[in-house]
Amino acid sequence: MLDRTDVRLLLELVRDPRSQVSQLSETLGMARNTAQARIQRLFRSGILRRSGRELDLAVLGYDVVAFVTIEVTHRELDGVITALRRLDQVLEVHEISGRGDVWCRVAAKDTHHLQSALRSVLRIKGVIRTETVLALHEHIPYRTEPLLDRLLADKAQQKPDTRP
Repeated sequence: MLDRTDVRLLLELVRDPRSQVSQLSETLGMARNTAQARIQRLFRSGILRRSGRELDLAVLGYDVVAFVTIEVTHRELDGVITALRRLDQVLEVHEISGRGDVWCRVAAKDTHHLQSALRSVLRIKGVIRTETVLALHEHIPYRTEPLLDRLLADKAQQKPDTRP
């Protein structure tokens, strides 16, 4: 189980993934070795993923992830996005083309918690309707490494970089 210090540590790491252990220990008022041991425990438990910024939401108790497509009144779009930013269960928001106007990823502890979040979304001025799809299993977590690998391979085939 996570205690308050663990949650504060995770929050600091999410806010600034480049934080050094010494900075974290100072910010949180704990010994450097204690901070290091807690970070290692969070990695071993699977809560903190390899990147040091991504968290396993299911381990944190958020077992339900949903993708919500929202149709909005276009003149209210900015207000809708501002209101979505205030909902703590909304993880990300994208303006989209095609069906709907806004897409967001929402985390919930269970379906009742999700229903509560969806009702909050529907109460936002300018939201016309939503369509929700539940994620059943994450097969590939958010990643950028393959893009960087491709970029590096492409750069290797170009002329060498002569900048200092």
